[in-house]
Amino acid sequence: MVNVIPTFFAIAIAVVATKAERHVIHFTNRCGRGTPTLVRAGKILSTGADYVSNGPFVSGIAYLQTGNCLLNGEHCGTVEMTLQNPVHGPGSGSSTDISLIPPLAYNVPIGFGYYGGCDGAGALCNNANCKTAFHVPTDTFVQVACQQNDVNLAITFC
Repeated sequence: MVNVIPTFFAIAIAVVATKAERHVIHFTNRCGRGTPTLVRAGKILSTGADYVSNGPFVSGIAYLQTGNCLLNGEHCGTVEMTLQNPVHGPGSGSSTDISLIPPLAYNVPIGFGYYGGCDGAGALCNNANCKTAFHVPTDTFVQVACQQNDVNLAITFC
């Protein structure tokens, strides 16, 4: 008699593994200077290489380190992101924005766009007064949401 229990568990694990949440954050630096930096909870996670999150990526920031940025992007413009599947209903998915709320400040053109879902949704800020960035905390209209699973984010400087 063939024991099917190990085969069943192997298939179940494979199905769960293929359904796991995954997000990629990709950087393009066209400025000819500076280092793309990805930070979460006070820890640098990437200095330009793609970052892969196997699960939700909550409360991250990215900026181009041009020499004057502090750890959390102070003195520079930042992209703030949460990438997560909308498992808790509408409005619980990904959200990304550009922030220039002091002590943040414009330093280089910065933009982002989703890919692998919500393609074409994003924002670009190419001057200190751009209308696509937070300047005060109530500028919530600049947030760009995505309600699709496993969405990725491309961040571009200059």
